[in-house]
Amino acid sequence: MQPETRRYTATQLVTFTKSLFEAAGFDEEKARTTAEILVEADLMGHTTHGLALAPEYLDELEAGAMSRTGAPVVVEDRGATLVWDGLRLPGVWLTARALALACHRARQFGICAVAIRNSHHIACLAAYLLRATEQGLMAIIASSDPSVASVAPFGGTRPVFTPNPLAAGIPTAGDPILIDTSASITTNGLSARLREEGRRYPGLWAVDAQGTPTDDPNVLVADPPGTILPAGGMDHGHKGYALALLVEALTQGLGGFGRAEQPSQWGASVFVQVLDPAAFAGLAAFTAETEWIASACRNSAPLPGVRAVRLPGQAALARRRAALAEGVQLYPGILAGLEKWAAKFGIPLPAGR
Repeated sequence: MQPETRRYTATQLVTFTKSLFEAAGFDEEKARTTAEILVEADLMGHTTHGLALAPEYLDELEAGAMSRTGAPVVVEDRGATLVWDGLRLPGVWLTARALALACHRARQFGICAVAIRNSHHIACLAAYLLRATEQGLMAIIASSDPSVASVAPFGGTRPVFTPNPLAAGIPTAGDPILIDTSASITTNGLSARLREEGRRYPGLWAVDAQGTPTDDPNVLVADPPGTILPAGGMDHGHKGYALALLVEALTQGLGGFGRAEQPSQWGASVFVQVLDPAAFAGLAAFTAETEWIASACRNSAPLPGVRAVRLPGQAALARRRAALAEGVQLYPGILAGLEKWAAKFGIPLPAGR
């Protein structure tokens, strides 16, 4: 589908979304941070994990499934490593707060990692990364939802994992490398969008309950349900399977809360790590290496039909620059999904540019 023709400034969208969350009971910091990260996802073009999530978050708040107020409980703090109990607070705010703390402590210890258990959903992982790379720091973020199973282990038909995304922001001498991938071949968000729009996957990205490969996202909600395939699909899905296990260990294992506890509410287990290159061989040495490999990739002769070799995050940063300069074109239906909340709280929809 084509985006809506009206364009909005990032400031308009953040102000509007922040007002909705404040009206729903968030304090100013939680509302602002959540709005900023959701809008950042749309700036980068991650339209299933940006403002499209705001109605669902507001639904969760109204149902009491997401906490409005409070702060995480520190379960363990050894300086360079921490565990938080998120108390079902907004995952976007928790993750941004953990990243800010990890950036600060990485300056002291060289490295800092925070595991968050019992968090709510954390939206788009790539949307956090510039907060670290703009400081010359490298960040790694991983997330899983122990209450959901939609991805089977390689060779299986019964879902065990969520898509289990893993992101990394890597500073270079120029634009950072922004990795945002998952252990599955696609996401639950895109699968839901395709179902709603009556569309199919562009390839055999799922299997039904009998293990038959299919391009039909409806198998995920069948009885019995099918499963999204691990990254690599039917041929090399062992690679995505291995990545899923790593993410489970980083998020649920280190946080000490996950599938073993059988939680029933939509949420997240989160892992945030920041590394300060200055504490290793130095930032200049780090970026000399990362810029060399980035340049080598960009200068690699492209395959027939490929315009140029791109780096992870290159297209997202280009979309972000264009959106900041020309305005954001939202995916169809995103603002419509917020109309009821705007009307309920008496907040006008953004007028656009």
